Amino acid sequence: MMVAFWDGADKSALRVDLWTNEMMVDEMADFYYQAFMGMAESYDRATHDEILVNDIRTFAKSFYQKFKELQIKENKI
Repeated sequence: MMVAFWDGADKSALRVDLWTNEMMVDEMADFYYQAFMGMAESYDRATHDEILVNDIRTFAKSFYQKFKELQIKENKI
């Protein structure tokens, strides 16, 4: 789990990562993919900036595809 808050005074994100030793690498990749896609949705609702939203979504898909390719290459799938 990841929790992040915006510090307006410092203009930075405060983040707390809460991971367990039981979380598998493939679960972490799924989590990150979903988090990136969720950020794209939030950014879209806030800004309606289709160009940047599509960039975030494209990155998320590329990230997940590269993860799957590495898993296949390393015979983990």
